[in-house]
Amino acid sequence: MNGNSLKYFDTASTTKIDKRVLAEMLPYFNEFFGNASSNHSYGKKAKDAIDKARIQVSNIINCGRKDITFTSGATESINLGIKGYVEANPEKGNHIITVKTEHKAVLATCEYLQTKGYEVTYLEVDENGLICLEELSESITEKTSLICVMYVNNEIGVIQPIKEIGRISTDNNVAFLCDATQAVGKIVVDVEEDNIDMLCFSGHKLNGPKGIGVLYKKSNIVLTALIHGGGQENSLRGGTYNTPLIVGIGKACDIALNEFESNVYALLKRRAELQEHFEANGTGLVNFKDVSTAPHILSITLKNKDAEEYLMLKRNEFVASTGSACNAELIEVSHVVKALNIELKNKIIRISF
Repeated sequence: MNGNSLKYFDTASTTKIDKRVLAEMLPYFNEFFGNASSNHSYGKKAKDAIDKARIQVSNIINCGRKDITFTSGATESINLGIKGYVEANPEKGNHIITVKTEHKAVLATCEYLQTKGYEVTYLEVDENGLICLEELSESITEKTSLICVMYVNNEIGVIQPIKEIGRISTDNNVAFLCDATQAVGKIVVDVEEDNIDMLCFSGHKLNGPKGIGVLYKKSNIVLTALIHGGGQENSLRGGTYNTPLIVGIGKACDIALNEFESNVYALLKRRAELQEHFEANGTGLVNFKDVSTAPHILSITLKNKDAEEYLMLKRNEFVASTGSACNAELIEVSHVVKALNIELKNKIIRISF
């Protein structure tokens, strides 16, 4: 990892926009700038681009284009999915099941709902960051309306048994929301095969633009809108369509799908090189090698230095993190690492590429 250029190993936080994505977006800022809700040629040009993007997004997760709602990002999608579902379906019950290692967007939303009288069960994880499926099943009650489990953990890269979780939720007639922000484009995501009722992700995690995200929901899932307005996005999210960003996430999904095999191969090759670097020179050990992990995230336990100290020493060589960028202002061990119940919590870094 030596060289003159500073290496970027924090793609789980955000990625650089692909030049092809940017090129696709640019005309919709100053040439095809019409409002997609307008009933004239300028509006139709924008609307057609949005329809194309909706198809491109639906293709990467295997759903119908009408099941896609565009939002400002995964955080908004998660809020819309969770709050919108429990508010629209009070007869389903007031109990939510999630996991202690979820993204803060899920945890904070659930904590807010607890102040409104909802009950939340926070599942534990084992030393590999995985939930116990038996514990999940036993936590379901007649009041349980929603299960929220992320596909790939954003800090440690561990893949949860999503298909089995989807089966359990379906068998118990409980809706299943999955944060797939770190999964889409890196592993195969199929909402039909995985029995996922709602799924969220962001554009800027797969070389698309910031400020745009997706909420997939099955056609039979009813939500209450969080943003009321002119009826855009099937009346779930009012407001003028952000055509350039929608075009951008569509193109990013199209590229990720069409170049999936070559991209994953490149990620796995890079992963092997980085793993060799850290373990061969005695710097640290790669965590979670005995379970399924996403190809773009390495969790490393350092041998001789604390994580913050090590990253400071290496700041002129590469940039990485100790956890989620959402927790960057909190100088403490992340909630994910704490939940693992392992030693040397302050020696873990995340390398993502």
